[in-house]
Amino acid sequence: MTYVLRTDITLDRPLEPVWALFADAANLQPITPPELHFRILTPMPIAMKRGTHIDYRIRLFGVPFHWKTEITCWQPGVRFVDEQIEGPFRRWTHEHVFERVDEGTTRIRDEVRYALPFGRLGRLAHPLVRRRLDRIFDYRETRVRELLSTGRTDRAAARGARDGDAAGIGPGSSGDAGATPLPAAPARPASPTRPASPARPASPGALRRVPSGRRDRQEEAGA
Repeated sequence: MTYVLRTDITLDRPLEPVWALFADAANLQPITPPELHFRILTPMPIAMKRGTHIDYRIRLFGVPFHWKTEITCWQPGVRFVDEQIEGPFRRWTHEHVFERVDEGTTRIRDEVRYALPFGRLGRLAHPLVRRRLDRIFDYRETRVRELLSTGRTDRAAARGARDGDAAGIGPGSSGDAGATPLPAAPARPASPTRPASPARPASPGALRRVPSGRRDRQEEAGA
C-alpha cells in the first residue's frame, strides 16, 4: 500500500531566501529532529541538480539506516523531487513545490508518497511510522521558520547571487535542462470597492502560519 502525506505552509518571506534554504544540502541537518541522529555522508558542498545522489545516516526507532536519495527533478525556484534509492522505505518520493505568492510571501507545498516494507507487518506498523513522519515535518516547519527569521538564508541568497547564482534562482538560472525559469509575480491590484485596512507593523522576519488542517492523510492501493 502507498501512503500520501501532504503539507502546505505559507511564509512571510520572499521566494529567494526560502529557496536558498532548501537549495543548500547542508541545511538538511539543522531542520531534522535531533533524535534521528541525521548525518550527511556525501562530501560537502553538494551540487544540487537532477541526478545528484546524497548519502545519509539516520536512526529510526533506534535502528541505524543508510539512506541514499536521488534528485530526480530540479527546477530552481519552482520545485524539486528526491527519491529513495536505498533506505528504510519500500518507496519514498518527496516533491517540494515553491510558489511566489507576492514579493514578500512564499508558499511551500510538500507531497510524500511512501510505502513500507514487510507487507502486512508494515501496514500494522504504519500508525507508528506516520506519527514519526508528522513529528519530522512539524519540527522541520518550526526550524525553517526560525532559520528564515534570523536572516541566515538572506545571506545565503546574497552569496548565491555573487557566486553566479549558486543558490539556483535568479536571472540566467536554468537548473534542469528544459526547466522553466520562474517568472516574476505580477503586482496585485488594490480592490476599488474595499479600502485596505491599516497594516499592523511586523518584524522583518515574521512568518505566517496557515490555518490548522494543513496536513492530511491519504491512503492509496499501490505497489
